[in-house]
Amino acid sequence: MTSYALQVPSEYGYVLTVAVSSLFINTLHFVLTAKARNRSGLAYPIPYASQEQAEKDPKAYAFNCAQRAHSNYTENLTPFLGALLISGLYYPTAGAALGAAWVFGRTWYAFGYTSGGPQGRLRGFFISVVSDLALKVMAVITCVKMLPSA
Repeated sequence: MTSYALQVPSEYGYVLTVAVSSLFINTLHFVLTAKARNRSGLAYPIPYASQEQAEKDPKAYAFNCAQRAHSNYTENLTPFLGALLISGLYYPTAGAALGAAWVFGRTWYAFGYTSGGPQGRLRGFFISVVSDLALKVMAVITCVKMLPSA
C-alpha cells in the first residue's frame, strides 16, 4: 500500500471561497421560504400546502414553490460540494469558476422558482446542471489521476 501526502494547489483558496459562498444560498432559501410561509398563513409544522389548498390559494402555491426550491437546493448541495472540493485538487481555477457558475445558477433558481413558479426556475436550473456535470467529470478525472501507478 502506497501512501502520500495530499498537497493542495495555491489556488485552492478560490475553491474554498466558492464552497463557503454556496452555503449562503441556504440562508437565502430560509428567508424566501419564511416570507412565503408567513404570506400563506400555513403554520408550523406543515411542510407543504395540500394540493387542494395550493389550487385554491395562490399564496399557498407560492409557499410550496419556495419550499420545493429549498428542498431541491439541499438535495444538490452535498454532491456539488464533493465534486467541487475533489475537482479543485487538480483544477482549482476551473473548479472555482464552475462552482461560481453553480452558485449563480442556484441563486437564479431560488429567485425564479419563488417568484415565477416551476417555469421560473429553468434558466437557473440549466446553469447549475451544466456546471455541476462539468465538476463531476473533473472530479472523476482527478480521482483517476490520484490512483497509484501500477
